[in-house]
This record gives sequence, C-alpha cells and structure tokens, in this order.
Amino acid sequence: MTNIRHYLKIVAIGTALASFAAIPDATSGQTQPYVDQPVAPVTHYRTAKIDGSDIFYREAGPADAPVVLLLHGFPTSSHMFRNLIPALSARYHVIAPDYPGFGQSSAPDHKKFAYTFANYADLMDGLMNKLNVKRYAMYVMDYGAPVGYRLALKHPERVSALIIQNGNAYEEGLKKFWDPIKAYWADGSAAHRKALEVLVKPETTKFQYTDGMSDVSRIDPDNWVHDQALLDRPGNMDIQLDLFHDYGSNVPLYPKFQAFFRERKPPTLIVWGKNDFIFPADGAGPYLRDLPDAEMHMIDTGHFALEDKADEMVPLIRSFLDRKLSGS
Repeated sequence: MTNIRHYLKIVAIGTALASFAAIPDATSGQTQPYVDQPVAPVTHYRTAKIDGSDIFYREAGPADAPVVLLLHGFPTSSHMFRNLIPALSARYHVIAPDYPGFGQSSAPDHKKFAYTFANYADLMDGLMNKLNVKRYAMYVMDYGAPVGYRLALKHPERVSALIIQNGNAYEEGLKKFWDPIKAYWADGSAAHRKALEVLVKPETTKFQYTDGMSDVSRIDPDNWVHDQALLDRPGNMDIQLDLFHDYGSNVPLYPKFQAFFRERKPPTLIVWGKNDFIFPADGAGPYLRDLPDAEMHMIDTGHFALEDKADEMVPLIRSFLDRKLSGS
C-alpha cells in the first residue's frame, strides 16, 4: 500500500508540473506557458423565482458589461449555449434562461400552468426585471424567436441588437415540417394532437441534431441523450404538445414583429443553418424586407448550427457585438 501511495504522489506531482508546460504558439513559433493563456469567466448556474415559477439561468461575464440574452429553442434548453457563453463572456454579461418545462426550470403539470409563448415572454421579462437588466441584445433561435419578439413588443426600447439563428417571423418559413402542426392548430383535435407525439420521441430529437449537418462527426451525441432525458420526464409530453398548439398564436403576431423590425431598426445579424428542415432557408430571406441593413450569413449546416459551426459563427457574432454594442 505504501508503494502505491508513493506512486500516486509521483503521478500527481508530474501532472501538476505538466499543466505549466510550454505549448507551441501558432503565430510566433515560440512557446508559451499554459498559465499565460486566457481563461473564460466562470459560468454561474442560478435559479430565480418569477411569478411562482423557478426559472433556471446560466450567467457569466462582467456585471457592468452589455447584456446578451440567449433564448433557446425546442427541444433543448440553455444547454445549447454552453459553448457560446464562454466565447462571449469575457466582454459581455451573458444570460441564458430555461423556459418552464425545459432544462432545469420548473415543469408544473400542464393543467395547472399556461404553457404559452405569451407566458414565456412574461416570465423572461420578469427575469430581466429581477436582474435589473434594462437593455439587452438577444440571440433568438427556434422557440426563442417568438419569445424574444414578444419581449421586444413589450419593451422595444430595451433591445440593443438581434442575432437571429433559425428563428421564424414570416409565413414563408413555415414549410412541410409544419403541415401536421398546422392541422392541429386548425381543429385542436385529439387525433391531430396524438399525431404530434412523434416529435417528442428519441428519433426526432436525434434528427434535429444530425439532419443537414456538414459533418455529423462534429455533433456530440450527448446532446440528444441529454434533451431526450428531459423530454421523457413524466408529464412533459403534454407540455410539449400544448406548446406545439400555442405556437400557432405567434403567426398572427408576425405583422407586429415585422413592424418592430422596420420601425426600431435594431442592428441585426442573421446566422442561419441553410439545411434546416424545421426552419428552412425560406424563412431567412424575408427578414431583409424589413431589416435591409441586416448582416446575413447562410451557413452550411442544420437546425442546431452552433453544434456544427461554432468555429464559423462565433467570430461573426463577436465581431457584430463588438461593432454594434460599443458604448452600450
């Protein structure tokens, strides 16, 4: 036993010393110690009580820096931003919440809680007020688009910029994927509700992460395993089906969203996975009608673009924020 302990001590010391070993500097050809490399600010994992709901959120970056609010899509949570947050938090105050029924936020029974996009927007507004955030740029994706745009209608003066990634505000963007969901909007029948259960199943969750990707080997399988574990919680199927139905309430608001774009002209970056089957490229171009100065980049990837193309998207996002939020 003494020999084993002695061996483990040697290994531990060697590992500690190795952490300070020199590494190559790609630009100079010289070596730099690990200790000199920049480290991203710590991400904090917090929960706030908003109107009786426990809203979980990730937070990182300087408290006095411009705020970037990250609004996630289906079927994920703030987990989808786990790699983007440290990429932005050296210069920005980044906040990424989970909606009720997603991630680590509370998930009350659907008969006791209104799973609607209006309610989600109210809760996100409540979170911003709780954190005393009066101005923010928004990254909106999938469900995050109607949540964020409803928030913008409530407080247009608070929106400093938009980053739009596969999030819809135009009927041109509701293509084939949406046909069975539209049928449910039309009559709310039990049969059409039942037909949508497949959208909450493991094969569909995996499909969202892999379809249209430029290189599936870049996609971490833990993504769909993580999301599906949360979708499979008791009662969550009904939560998601309620949200599929309520998504139809966003479509009549599209003209108001578009009026916000035209009238307020928020600085806008569009980074869109052009191979997305759910929110296809058809939904990206129409933004330029109302935001002609928007910067648009169609990326060779699918729905969860950050999982595949963060190396392409992060420099675009940083550059945009640095140019548009200076002095905010």
